[in-house]
Amino acid sequence: MECIYKDPNAPVEARVKDLLSRMTLLEKIGQMTQIERSVATPSAIKDRFIGSVLSGGGSKPFDNAKSADWADMIDDFQKGALETRLGIPIIYGTDAVHGNNNVYGTTIFPHNIGLGATRDADLVKKIGEVTALEVRASGAHYAFAPCVAVSKDPRWGRCYESYSENTEIVRKMTSLVTGLQGQPPEGHPKGYPFLAGRKNVLASAKHFVGDGGTENGINEGNTITSYDDLERTHMAPYLDCLSQGVCTVMASYSSWNGRKLHTDYFLLTEVLKNKLGFKGFVISDWEALDRLYAPHGSNYRQSILSTVNAGIDMVMVPFRYELFLEEFLSLVETGEISMARIDDAVERILRVKFVAGVFEYPLTDRSLLDVVGCKPHRELSREAVRKSLVLLKNGKDPKRPFLPLDNKAKRILVAGTHADNLGYQCGGWTITWEGTTGRITEAVGEGPYVESGGDDPVLKIPFNGSELVSLVADRIPTLVILVSGRPLVLEPWLLENIDALVVAWLPGTEGRGITDVIFGDYGFEGRLPMTWFRSVDQLPINVGENSSDPLFPFGFGLTY
Repeated sequence: MECIYKDPNAPVEARVKDLLSRMTLLEKIGQMTQIERSVATPSAIKDRFIGSVLSGGGSKPFDNAKSADWADMIDDFQKGALETRLGIPIIYGTDAVHGNNNVYGTTIFPHNIGLGATRDADLVKKIGEVTALEVRASGAHYAFAPCVAVSKDPRWGRCYESYSENTEIVRKMTSLVTGLQGQPPEGHPKGYPFLAGRKNVLASAKHFVGDGGTENGINEGNTITSYDDLERTHMAPYLDCLSQGVCTVMASYSSWNGRKLHTDYFLLTEVLKNKLGFKGFVISDWEALDRLYAPHGSNYRQSILSTVNAGIDMVMVPFRYELFLEEFLSLVETGEISMARIDDAVERILRVKFVAGVFEYPLTDRSLLDVVGCKPHRELSREAVRKSLVLLKNGKDPKRPFLPLDNKAKRILVAGTHADNLGYQCGGWTITWEGTTGRITEAVGEGPYVESGGDDPVLKIPFNGSELVSLVADRIPTLVILVSGRPLVLEPWLLENIDALVVAWLPGTEGRGITDVIFGDYGFEGRLPMTWFRSVDQLPINVGENSSDPLFPFGFGLTY
């Protein structure tokens, strides 16, 4: 073969070198560009040599679009890429953060905080395997997961995306990477990207680094800490991801000691790439370049310059790609961004594409469509729900437990906004970006929220939850099931009035796992992944650091 890069049997590095040598500057900067599906067309991808397309949270071909509809859309985009001079395929990315959660009819798993309560790394790996199958069935190649943030403060709006406040538990749960990408062979070089095959998806360890440690839990805020603590507490899970061959790392919107991560050359290049030996690509977060200056979107040229030179390889633009490419080209022509930096970025992107096999198999494997939302996948999610439940109280008298409930009971009153509301049980990042109410796909607690919209300085049970509990508990024996993405304020009078309290986190589509346990078919196994505070004045309150007098300590959980 005259083109080494087209030879599937040639070594990956030889293919990368060969293809890079054939590329023009426009083809190179196109590869570094990721655009949103709503502005993508096959012709735009072809004319601009776009490297990647994504769906933002909730961005879909049309309402209730199923996996086959997604595959049709993504394959159409791919055909545009294949018609370019060099035929470099795109990779399509999606926020599959608890199952393939953007797509109607898929299996939706508990959010990460619930999985942290299970302490079960093998279960999380299996969830990764199922998620990969359902993502690949939709035509996508790339999941923006796992979030390996170590959440130090429940006021943070993304707390439920973190497995735990405890670094060791988060490290354990990075098994999701192997679930998504497959198991690297013995001796696979650490930091080198890996993908097992067409039933696996590229993973993205995020958000590098310290996103869960911001002051007062403010989203996109500032993590004030020494480098040693950053490394020990927040960077440690990335080492586990790298040792599993994670293909991409996403930078964080947040800052470290006042320096924005997206422009931090020391952390992105000197530490992640040089010291830790990461050979995949570093991707920006959504519109991160627009967020670097106020007002939003201003000083765009400087934003491109500082992020690319800091070590960002692929930019999640996602909309203003024509302006982005124009400014980017100009910065290279003036020498402000060097060709060496461009070549490093493109090498990394091509390496991941060759590892992913998209050159050989660019289009969707339609045989996977049959497994989407199938019974074994839903059973796995139901098992995850069962294992994630944490029992905080069982009976007003310890000698007379209230649970399990009698499954022959003639009447049980089920009250509260979440009792029959699938949207509330799934939370944010489900069908839409911020999540929504009602029957969005095939109890008291929080409504769905994401990112800064979820930042909450008071952490009271919303929807007058405490009042509702009081109303019911004054009249009849009461089990409270709290559907929540984090610990919330539990007033002493509320705890005294009720008979039992179960934290169900955000369980996803298979909430029947809750009834499996409260009626005694299975026992309670979950343990708190975060310290449960008495009042917000105590925050942040974490195990081993400032953990004096919590309401329930880290790791607490009653059993039958």
